Amino acid sequence: MAKDKTVYTCTECGGTSPKWLGKCPSCGAWNTLIEAVAETAAPAAKNRFASLAAAQPVTTLADIDAADFERLPTGLDELDRVLGGGMVEGGVVLIGGDPGIGKSTLLLQALHQLSLRMPSTAGPSQGARAPSGGSDQRESGGTLYVTGEESGAQVALRSRRLGLDGSQVRVLAEISVEKILATIEAERPTVCVIDSIQTVYSEQLTSAPGSVAQVRECAAQLTRTAKATGVTVVLVGHVTKEGALAGPRVLEHMVDTVLYFEGDTHSNFRLIRAIKNRFGAVNEIGVFAMTEKGLKGVSNPSAIFLSQHAEPVPGSCVMVTLEGTRPLLVEIQALVDEGGPSPRRLSVGLERDRLAMLLAVLHRHAGVACMDQDVFVNAVGGVRISEPAADLAVMLSISSSLRGRALPKGFLAFGEVGLAGEVRPAPRGQDRLKEAAKLGFSVAVVPKANAPKASHLKTHAKDFEGLTIHTVDRIEEAMEVVRGLS
Repeated sequence: MAKDKTVYTCTECGGTSPKWLGKCPSCGAWNTLIEAVAETAAPAAKNRFASLAAAQPVTTLADIDAADFERLPTGLDELDRVLGGGMVEGGVVLIGGDPGIGKSTLLLQALHQLSLRMPSTAGPSQGARAPSGGSDQRESGGTLYVTGEESGAQVALRSRRLGLDGSQVRVLAEISVEKILATIEAERPTVCVIDSIQTVYSEQLTSAPGSVAQVRECAAQLTRTAKATGVTVVLVGHVTKEGALAGPRVLEHMVDTVLYFEGDTHSNFRLIRAIKNRFGAVNEIGVFAMTEKGLKGVSNPSAIFLSQHAEPVPGSCVMVTLEGTRPLLVEIQALVDEGGPSPRRLSVGLERDRLAMLLAVLHRHAGVACMDQDVFVNAVGGVRISEPAADLAVMLSISSSLRGRALPKGFLAFGEVGLAGEVRPAPRGQDRLKEAAKLGFSVAVVPKANAPKASHLKTHAKDFEGLTIHTVDRIEEAMEVVRGLS
């Protein structure tokens, strides 16, 4: 019996190599080649011109009649925000996250809410179906939950724990993609969830479920079905220990929307973030709280990122960051302590290299030296801040901790700080100030370019009511303003 031929496939890009290599020859990633059985190629055509297709007509872009996509709200406001307003017909959504983070719980709740707004229909086993191609077949609607990791009884038990009594969500426990596609064709649901894509396999391939070839092929077949039938498909993906989606990166390019579920399993709060969205804005976030009855949307997420201090404490400064279109108030905490021969620089939720740069700017242009001090900076609530608008708040919190003097109550700051000590404006500064005024903050130090214009203040004075705004051009000016206030 001939031995099966093996090939080494990259888990990052899907490239192949006939032998194992430490570095992928296609994408350059290290230690990503995994051995698998090589797939047999289809027999070559007798005539090499037989497979050539006829040329197809092309259309000028200006002549294409394009309309906005119709949205299907899921009933969960925070999820709809991340999706761009709801699900799109024929769209493919990929959602990833750590095990136990709440992916299956969230999607089961969303399907239940969708099923409540859809007419209940009988499946093939409960009633007669219309002939193939008939209009009644497409109008069946409903929701379908395909589970490859649990049995139908386990899904039913979870729904009862979540209080989803009498749920009309249809469940299929299956891992064969051919049987799943046949069921989708027969049921024609409006939304179908595949939990998870790593458990599904195609009978056309000999490799095991979860391999690069299987994940790529099954996702491709499900995507083609979604585009052809108009069924919205949601794929659940596992993540690696580095936090990336398991399987080839080509999986992210095949789908329309990529969502990441973030959060500590020891915390009650979860963040869902859009990394890619062909039908909406990226970098939007939705905030959920995990309760006994499942995930509940948080209408005011700024509250979870602000510590509840009875009185102002040294080293604490509030800033306004933007997550997509949503302004969020986040507390930046800094602790400056006497260090040893090699002072430590540690940041949580902020870039460590940028912290080192801000300390150098603070010393050179504001005269605040931390060469012999340990500096620890933390963004409260587990949020990650990547925008440079946090620079001013970080520097003011470090100065406050070093001096041992708290910033005034109701104080906030935002702005990018350059290497020359200049304070640069942040995008959508007026929206940030309006959010701060709405939450009761009274003093703000912001870049001069972000100050509300006089004409805007006349017509929208209530938006900034109770908020005193100090504008600065340089970091030393900001330090002088803070010393005068405290």
